Amino acid sequence: MSERSVGFLGGGRIATIFLGGWARAEAMPGKVVVFDCNQDVAAKLKAQHPKVETASLGDAARQDIVFLAVHPPVIKDVLPQIKPCLRPETVLVSLAPKFTIAKLAEMLGGFRRIARMIPNAPSIVGKGYNPTAFGEALGQQDRAALRTLFSGLGECAEVPEAHLEVYAVVSAMGLTFLWPQLDMLASLAETSGLSRQAAWDGIEKMLLGAVAAMRDSGLSADGVQDLVPVKPVAEEATAFVASARPKLEGLLAKLRP
Repeated sequence: MSERSVGFLGGGRIATIFLGGWARAEAMPGKVVVFDCNQDVAAKLKAQHPKVETASLGDAARQDIVFLAVHPPVIKDVLPQIKPCLRPETVLVSLAPKFTIAKLAEMLGGFRRIARMIPNAPSIVGKGYNPTAFGEALGQQDRAALRTLFSGLGECAEVPEAHLEVYAVVSAMGLTFLWPQLDMLASLAETSGLSRQAAWDGIEKMLLGAVAAMRDSGLSADGVQDLVPVKPVAEEATAFVASARPKLEGLLAKLRP
């Protein structure tokens, strides 16, 4: 359990993911304060985690570690409101792409105790990959406290800040086109006689092996594909990749500062 109090500015998906991960890991911070402008959202989160306190924006921003978990379009409206509430010892963790540490500090009138993270949905089961960049104003003790807090969510790799937007598209949003395919495979396996556990065990091992083969075999992407003798959806996969890449490249261009 973390000794530092935690505040969430926004009680939606990310707060749900993080609290779920901490609860599963039995690593819930001792005090969690959540603000959301939608009272129903805050109430739902509290129903799931009764020890969570719902409070005003200012109260949530006065905690030791504060997560900026609002949608990027409203960040410019929220920062001026929390500026007078942040304590000198507070650490602000932004979970949004595009807004750099320097830009956030500027909008907060020089407050520089800032980190940025790209959250990953599998953190809800402690298997997230959450790349993080620390601002220069954060000392080793602050960074260690954040790593401890993040450890219940999965892996927290320290990366250059300039790479965060790439991770937002690849490791965070990439799930959105993997999951429907994995669900289809699991459903096919179950309706064809495998138990749910056996289906997902097989898919998990397949995914780990697929990454290792693509990364470590020394073969080209086409060479790895050619290791599979029967490719029943090759045309569909090729068409999907051809249409998806330009969209992701366009999104990345919009996300970059």
